[in-house]
Amino acid sequence: MTITTTEPLEELALDAARNLEDESAGNIVRWAHETFGEKFAVTASMADGVLSHVASLAVPGIKVLFLDTGYHFAETIGTRDAIAAAYNIDVETITHPLRVPEHEAEYGQLYKIDPDLCCAIRKVWPLDRALAPYDAWAGGLRRAESPSRAETPVVTWDPKRRKVKINPLATWTDDDVDEYVAKYNILVNPLKQIGYLSIGCEPCTRPVAPGEDARAGRWAGSSKTECGIHL
Repeated sequence: MTITTTEPLEELALDAARNLEDESAGNIVRWAHETFGEKFAVTASMADGVLSHVASLAVPGIKVLFLDTGYHFAETIGTRDAIAAAYNIDVETITHPLRVPEHEAEYGQLYKIDPDLCCAIRKVWPLDRALAPYDAWAGGLRRAESPSRAETPVVTWDPKRRKVKINPLATWTDDDVDEYVAKYNILVNPLKQIGYLSIGCEPCTRPVAPGEDARAGRWAGSSKTECGIHL
């Protein structure tokens, strides 16, 4: 059941950030579903199944959006398929209308010459369209992932999309993730076993060296640190 409210969504998000800071990830997902109903969806990168599993326990059958850029590792697509089969979730794959060969025929290999534009075309714009029917969406951001994410709230206002953004795992440490994976035998992208600690598109992702930040393998050699989805 969706809770009816006359409170503007931006104010609701700010109140929820304070009230839910110490709640479990499952309770945060449950709150979002109770508040927004079918107007709430989870997004997952399929680096692992942690968020999908948390969401499946909180709201069985919940919608999970996966953005297929066309440049993903085969292992990521396989992880998506395994998670969709193993957990009680409804996975919807979002794709760009242009297949990669058509995209490159029109734009060239943008990931080499203009990665910001490549991310905008292949990731940000398709997700924006997919999220249009929703009032709230959840992602897997965690404060421990990088300095740029250290202040991530559990609930925030997404001014670009004018939606409530939920980060159920925001307070989780790396140890929290490892413990959850071990406890529930969570499916994990096999690339993580060979040093890919943050997994994006294949042309723009490399393994992380010992001692490096977990996201150091994304757009290595450039100042780019985010794809734009969470900015």
